[in-house]
Amino acid sequence: MGGGRPIILLHGLFSSAEMNWIKFGHAQKLAAAGFEVIMPDLRAHGHSSMSHNALDYPHGVLSKDLAALVGHLDLEDYDLAGFSLGARTVAKGVIEGLEPRRLALCGMGLEGLAGWARRSAFFIDAIDRFDEIKRGDPAFMAKSFMKTMNIDREAARLLLGAVEDVKQADLARITMPTALICGDKDFDNGSAKELARVLPDGRYREIPGTHMSSVTEGALGDALVEFFGG
Repeated sequence: MGGGRPIILLHGLFSSAEMNWIKFGHAQKLAAAGFEVIMPDLRAHGHSSMSHNALDYPHGVLSKDLAALVGHLDLEDYDLAGFSLGARTVAKGVIEGLEPRRLALCGMGLEGLAGWARRSAFFIDAIDRFDEIKRGDPAFMAKSFMKTMNIDREAARLLLGAVEDVKQADLARITMPTALICGDKDFDNGSAKELARVLPDGRYREIPGTHMSSVTEGALGDALVEFFGG
């Protein structure tokens, strides 16, 4: 979408590029600001492959997919942003050698990077108990979103097993200007303020909303345009 400086946006778990970036106008704002917005669907999401073969989900597959995309498009001067699982993926990609000009981690805190095992276990449990989860269960929102997005739960479960923790010491490799854009009521992945403090050039930007609702806020797109256009 658009034309100009390339920016890759990666969506969150159980979501899609359409839901995360297009539906609420964030991609359109970036395109209008002079960016070429590249929005792949992560493996086992959206229009991507829904393989049920465990061999298609090696450890670290999402960051490897991202690096392959950057290489395929022959990008050298570009920006990266991700929401939640997408944020973990772009952070991991940078740690493994990608060099965007600027980086935005949305809906992400320190614990969401360095303590992924706990989050992963929560979502795997939601998949395993899908048919028995009722309103009031802590996993009800996750179940509802999976249902709304028509998630292939078998493929998603395999993918969750392939996502690795980020070692806190490795965060020192994220040296480019990095925006931590997070809802004021979003603590799902821990503290974005703390993550901004730990990163070499972290910059916290608060927007309204919870982990689920902040994606629907126009302030998310505005914050992305302000940061990447600066």
